[in-house]
Amino acid sequence: SAPVAGTRDTGIKLTQFTHGMGCACKMRPQDLERVLAKIPLPDDPDVLVDIRDSDDATVWKMDENTAWVQSVDFFTPVVDDPFTFGAIAAANSLSDIYAMGARPLFGLNILAFPVKRLPLEILDEILEGAQSTSREAGIHVLGGHSIEDNELKFGMVINGIVSPSRIIRNSGAKPGDALILTKPIGTGILSTALKKGVLDEDEYREMADSMSALNKAASEVMTGYQVNACTDVTGFGLLGHLHEMLRASGTSAEISAMQVPLLSGVEKHVATGIFPGGSQQNLNHIDPFTKWATHISPDLKNCLADAQTSGGLLISLPENMALDLLDDLKNAGCPKAGIIGSVRKRSEPAIYVK
Repeated sequence: SAPVAGTRDTGIKLTQFTHGMGCACKMRPQDLERVLAKIPLPDDPDVLVDIRDSDDATVWKMDENTAWVQSVDFFTPVVDDPFTFGAIAAANSLSDIYAMGARPLFGLNILAFPVKRLPLEILDEILEGAQSTSREAGIHVLGGHSIEDNELKFGMVINGIVSPSRIIRNSGAKPGDALILTKPIGTGILSTALKKGVLDEDEYREMADSMSALNKAASEVMTGYQVNACTDVTGFGLLGHLHEMLRASGTSAEISAMQVPLLSGVEKHVATGIFPGGSQQNLNHIDPFTKWATHISPDLKNCLADAQTSGGLLISLPENMALDLLDDLKNAGCPKAGIIGSVRKRSEPAIYVK
């Protein structure tokens, strides 16, 4: 089970040592797109997945039966407790591999640590949390790299394998597919509330446990279905990652806003003006690609664009399989998974939120 959040009081609040938190620290999507557009794409038949579709991990064909899957992720603290931060960072790093339908094998730690600002005991706790999640995932941590920095950052490189014929990309969503989200959203808003000291204990525990939870079970369940596309929902928010999927697939989507699961307290805190800068960047980026029904409030728009850390999987599959997959996901430990919309033929704007 996920590490229990908030049980180790070090007296140090990690979120006070960072300018931003978790995956909300990502570069603005429009800036990243401009930079990546200048990078030449590889012309190699063994490269099965690269940066061209903004997919979750790279895939390299080793032979007819095996492909190597690799991803890297790291970020600043999203909770105060170092053990839980390490557990969340590991779960988040593993998520990219699970989104591809792959099996993780081993990881490498990536660390920037402010030696002059924080005691090494904090680092011990972070690495212990990451090790706990890695054991739960059934992988080994075989090494890593560290630097001294003024700001704490931690994450992992994850390596895995998949059959070349069973890769689940973000580019295969088809008109008529149902869209399923496996975890509730709102971690960016709640993390900001935590930093401001207004998040209550129950809200904290639900948020931290959601971020600590692996997408392993969800991935294992979905690979038993005819899944056409999948991505994990992280720093660019639900609508940002959905837009990447739709752009790569040449499709559009209709989202039922009230069907999108939210973590407890999200609506309450966003109504008081709590909204991280990274999430605001997401909303600015996605707004030109989105048509909003007239009843969609600004607060709800903020929730749907909120930058997530270690969010769930967004799965696109034939509508006639969606209820069965949803039942299996809930039985496998994804109690808040839900059908949030459907894929449509390409039109402009790409996303309609009703």
